[in-house]
Amino acid sequence: MNTGRRSLARMAVLALLWGSGFLWIKVALTGGLAPIQITVVRCALGAAVLAVLAALARQRLPRDRRVWGRLVIAAFFCNAVPFALFAIGEQTVDSGVAGVLNATTPLWSLLIGLGMGTERGIRPVRVAGLAVGFAGTLLIFSPWHESGLLSWGALALLLAAVSYAIAFAYMGRKLVSSGTGPLAVSAAQLLTATGLSALALPAGGLSWTGITPTALVAVAVLGVFGTGVTFYLNYRIIADEGATSAATVGYLLPVVSVALGAIVLDEGLSPRVVVGMAVVLAGVGLTRWRGRSPATTEDAPVPAAAR
Repeated sequence: MNTGRRSLARMAVLALLWGSGFLWIKVALTGGLAPIQITVVRCALGAAVLAVLAALARQRLPRDRRVWGRLVIAAFFCNAVPFALFAIGEQTVDSGVAGVLNATTPLWSLLIGLGMGTERGIRPVRVAGLAVGFAGTLLIFSPWHESGLLSWGALALLLAAVSYAIAFAYMGRKLVSSGTGPLAVSAAQLLTATGLSALALPAGGLSWTGITPTALVAVAVLGVFGTGVTFYLNYRIIADEGATSAATVGYLLPVVSVALGAIVLDEGLSPRVVVGMAVVLAGVGLTRWRGRSPATTEDAPVPAAAR
């Protein structure tokens, strides 16, 4: 399987695992876990999974202090902040709106890339793809019919999407070519995020009473699969195709959420939702369009530390 097909396969698995995250967060919150508790546990479990995978691959944690300094910044924007904001936001906003707001990540990523000068050679077709993909997410959920878009919870979700975009751009430039294996880098970043998140436990996460077993199972799935496994897949996509391409996975999350609702919860699929999912997939395809001309420096894949 060539690099392009491997990237597509990773994107599909990443979208499936990440798209179910909204469900697990909601279940964990309903079961009595506080937002900061969910953040700490999912970071710790994700770090444990990646540490085991790194050990099996004989990859060692970074030893350079400069790399660890960069990991603090990446962990803050990619893990500690957005994980907490999503848990906080879903206390008052339903998962559909959360999916729509999370799907704005590629737009913020593109704007940040343009501001940083890393997307100067971007083609108009990719810009159109970003717009089409976002339009598809809006069509799926019709947020103008939903409550909560003007609430503090929705603002928290939007800020989480911006934080992800900042992290994608930073990681693409500073970490994927740091000289350390991607598994070890991912494990180190989540270990750092665990420490950063734990500092906030006194603000509302010291009481562990009244938590249901269902909530514990939900946060375990979220940590192991929705964080550990997806974090590694995300690093590989950033390494192969760059930050903006990785961020387009966010467009598939609402599609996955709707599909899981129909299959697991027996929710109906209206024609509007089916059309919206088709529009989202078309937008993702446009953002991945490279044409026949040679890739520019901005579009070229970022070299990975270990292939």
